[in-house]
Amino acid sequence: TKYIIMGLIKVEGIKTYSYHGHLPEEAILGGHFIVNVNVNADTSKVEKSDDLNDTIDYVKIIEIVKEEMSIRSSMIEHPAARIADKILLQKYVIDVQVEVEKLNVPIAESFNKISVTVKRKKNNY
Repeated sequence: TKYIIMGLIKVEGIKTYSYHGHLPEEAILGGHFIVNVNVNADTSKVEKSDDLNDTIDYVKIIEIVKEEMSIRSSMIEHPAARIADKILLQKYVIDVQVEVEKLNVPIAESFNKISVTVKRKKNNY
């Protein structure tokens, strides 16, 4: 039987200091964010070749996250979507899930975590 060979690549806890937020002061003061990325990739080649060129490089994932998180947005869905879209364009990627967690939320309520998770999947899988 023919099946898809995939591996799950996780890059978790990417820390950035970014200027996302609805409030004007967030654009000036900025805040801490954590980005977690899960990528299902076609690992059929790299499993045999043991060659970085035959898979998605996690350093590239981190570069995309840092680049997109440096572009100011009012809502964290915006950079999360940009990150997911760019990662999905990479060779060997089947699908991607990106979580952006905002650590310094300027509200007076008690909570454990505020984050947004977006998902993208290539049509041909």
